[in-house]
Amino acid sequence: MQSIRPAAVAGMFYPGNAAALTHDIDAMLAEAEARAPQLVPKVLIAPHAGYIYSGPIAASAYTLLKPIAHRIRRVVLLGPTHRVAVRGLALPGTGFFATPLGTVEVDQAAVRQIAALPQVVVSEIVHAQEHSLEVHLPFLQEVLPDFKLLPLAVGMASAEEVAEVLEALWGGEETLIVISSDLSHYLPYDAAKRVDSATAQAIMQLLQPVSHEQACGGTPVNGLLLAARRHGLTPHLLDLRNSGDTAGSKDRVVGYGAFAFTEELL
Repeated sequence: MQSIRPAAVAGMFYPGNAAALTHDIDAMLAEAEARAPQLVPKVLIAPHAGYIYSGPIAASAYTLLKPIAHRIRRVVLLGPTHRVAVRGLALPGTGFFATPLGTVEVDQAAVRQIAALPQVVVSEIVHAQEHSLEVHLPFLQEVLPDFKLLPLAVGMASAEEVAEVLEALWGGEETLIVISSDLSHYLPYDAAKRVDSATAQAIMQLLQPVSHEQACGGTPVNGLLLAARRHGLTPHLLDLRNSGDTAGSKDRVVGYGAFAFTEELL
């Protein structure tokens, strides 16, 4: 029997009770849906802080999936490592990820697709306490009826190495790519707004590198920007706020942005 990676931050970053978690996610999605543009995303960038801080911003990305939820079968999820350093992009070595809403199966076919790439490693310990991937799962579980997960914790890697992995997993309309990243950290409110606005403009122009001071998920973001240019994706800014706008003080804030990348229709 394949092992399960248990929820590490349930009850801290988001409610540990399934009913409360579903209620909160549905409320955030409903609020976001009211102002959502009509887009069909191939890629999302969304934040990974506690839901009281960044949940509404993440919801502005995930609400876009509702009209296409039936066709998404694989979610490729990349986020930065916060607790354990690693060279390359780490697979979890487990068969499932658990949240209070149930388990999500790791896509073993996708694992095999990238296993031979030299920048791809396997490390349960890198994933064990990492929140940057986990906090996205309840949103995905609530919106998508049936999907498998390819979770990658991104450590020390080049943009090209990340882009190569994305290319191998790109797929068609059945595959959604999600990049997990917050923006600036612990700046005063007005300074954060200026810095995050500049970062958002760089992302909108597909300009990299985005530094780790601009975005903690700068490494996966930079890899995505390379791939997005190659695939002719069009970026869309969905939401740009910070913790001073949602649930924190304005003295030291963390920035959050949500973006969707769409493919040109032929």
